[in-house]
Parts: sequence; C-alpha cells; structure tokens
Amino acid sequence: MGKRIEVQRRGKGGPVWTARQKGRPSSYPGMEKGKELEKGQIIEFSKEIARNALLARILMDADREFYVVAAEGMFLGQEIEMGSKADLKIGNVLPLSAIPEGCPIFNIELRPGDGGKLVKSTGNYSLLVSKIGKFAGVRLPSGKTKEVLADCRATIGNVACGERSEKPFIRAGAKYHYMRAKSRPWPVVRGVAKNAVDHPFGGAQHHAGKSKSVSRNAPPGRKVGAIASSRTGRRKK
Repeated sequence: MGKRIEVQRRGKGGPVWTARQKGRPSSYPGMEKGKELEKGQIIEFSKEIARNALLARILMDADREFYVVAAEGMFLGQEIEMGSKADLKIGNVLPLSAIPEGCPIFNIELRPGDGGKLVKSTGNYSLLVSKIGKFAGVRLPSGKTKEVLADCRATIGNVACGERSEKPFIRAGAKYHYMRAKSRPWPVVRGVAKNAVDHPFGGAQHHAGKSKSVSRNAPPGRKVGAIASSRTGRRKK
C-alpha cells in the first residue's frame, strides 16, 4: 500500500508545509495632510527569513520608524526624503507624477497609500514609461506594462541583493536547510517519475496517461497538474 500523495499530506498541515517565522511588515508610512516633503535617516539594515531582499529601518524626523525594502546603493546614515518635493536620488520615495519617464523604480503602490506592492524581489526594477492624465504606465520586470494611478508612490533605484542567486549552494545539505527554513518541501520529485500507487501520473511508460487539466473542485489526490486550466493544446497563431 502506498503512502498518501503530496497534495493530500499538504492538506493536513505541519512544519513541512507551514512557515514557522513571519516577516516584519515593510511599507511606506502615511504622510501628514498637506505636507509635500518629509525627511528621515537609515539607522539599520536587517535580513529576515521571510524574504530575500534586505530591509532598511528608517527613522523619520517626527520620531516615526518604519521598514522598507532597501535599494542598491543605500548606506547607513543616508538621508531619505519622501514626498512630491523629494530629490530624484536612489532610495527616495516619490509619487509617480513627480518621477520623470524612463526612471528605474521599485516597491510601487497599486493604490495610493497601500504601502507598496509591486516589484520587491532582489535585483528587480521597473521603468516608468508614460504618464497620461491621472494614470502612469509602468513596465514590470516581466515585460508587461501596467497602468496605476499617478498618485501612487515608488522608490527610486532597484532592489538590493541583485547577485544573490548567482552564488551556488555547492552542497545538497545547504540547499536542504535553506528550503527547510522557508518551510518549502525539497527535493520535489516529478509525478511521472513516481509509481502509480503514489501519484495519478505515475507508472506505465512514465507519462501522465490522462489529461493534465483537472477541475477546480477535484478531491485531494486527483487535484494535480494543470488545475482549472483556462486553455489546453497548442496556441493558435
């Protein structure tokens, strides 16, 4: 008798599937009404297990502290400006309406005041490509262009630690402990490489043997492959 397959075991929960540590929140603070410029200073850099990018701890003039994703080139003691009157320097936070087209930006708000949602991964940045009326066009790292309100804020520059992924793990044990700390199962074996008793795609000549598209409401144990796929087959030209 085979063991329950991975998707069934995941449903029960446990330390393998559940993150043990939560990251600290990182977002832009709200600005005082009518104020167009606030200044602060970087007092600490910190690394947390929940994300790969460094966080910068910033102390504002009004004795407020907050964490934001650090930009490449930031340093301890650097003065940070926030607002529409801020200078165009790496690490400063400005609304998109005050940033010139072609400028690299990251940690972009989807809605004014949400604290920053887009482009927060190490080494990534977006380009401000257009400003039309109250909207701004942002080209994301994927190549897609997204329109957001011009009042949304962003940080000048690109996310720090861009060369993080270039360092090899060397040993399988190092990779194991890295994935274990993030509560991610590793190594992951392909379904077609398993036995028929362990996975719906296992056995026979090591191919799925059936459609990989499966219903959204399929039970655990069958819900593998392309879940609720919007299309199948070759794409028509």
